Amino acid sequence: MYPASWKNATERLRRRATLRRSVGLLSDFRFEQSEPARFYGALARDTVELTGDLYGDLDGALVLDVGGGPGYFEDAFAEHGAVYVPVEPDPSEAHAAGITSSRGLRGSGLALPIADGAVDVCLSSNVAEHVRDWETMGDEMLRVTRPGGMVILSYTLWYGPFGGHEMGLTHYLGGERAARMYTRKHGHPPKNLYGTSLFKVGAADGLGWAATVADAELVAAFPRYHPSWAWWMVRVPGLRELLVSNLVLVFRKR
Repeated sequence: MYPASWKNATERLRRRATLRRSVGLLSDFRFEQSEPARFYGALARDTVELTGDLYGDLDGALVLDVGGGPGYFEDAFAEHGAVYVPVEPDPSEAHAAGITSSRGLRGSGLALPIADGAVDVCLSSNVAEHVRDWETMGDEMLRVTRPGGMVILSYTLWYGPFGGHEMGLTHYLGGERAARMYTRKHGHPPKNLYGTSLFKVGAADGLGWAATVADAELVAAFPRYHPSWAWWMVRVPGLRELLVSNLVLVFRKR
């Protein structure tokens, strides 16, 4: 239950971040709407492995998942002995897959219903881009994490190929125009509606916010779906906005 050496953790993560893993995860994206169990199931397993690589032994660790969604992650974390607690503001989203969490909480990521320093690991996967004030959510994640604990914030970059979500690449024409195009084609607006439930968040935004955090140390920043030999892209302004796709920020709470 004690955090792994950060150097060793990064090395373990690099070994896992292979081209085969990247291809598998990215190929599942096309099933996000049509076969959510397939997409989120694979994402959940990968998230648990990533968390274990960074944190160490998850047995007995209290893991808070901000924006846990329809519940695919609980079984994956339970298999590793973690005490998994999802927080989801939308009850319809939480039960969308017919999965009921025994510990699920209803609450906003902007005001987590958790005491200061209460959890070992606080994570959020693909949520920040759906929150208008995502920096406040990040601050809340840090608040509820104990000293020495870990925060993992992973989100989809707006200018990456998946920034438009179900709107495809039309988001490069502008978020509002992409939403109108989707609505004309499908007869209804996208679930991820720009300006309402989808917002423009870039790599520079996340890294800039991380630099202002006073009570935690940024120990890693890497592309979620890339093989380790492509992690260097995070260090290149401009290029990272287009090619990183999904940025992971990992903090150690002081």
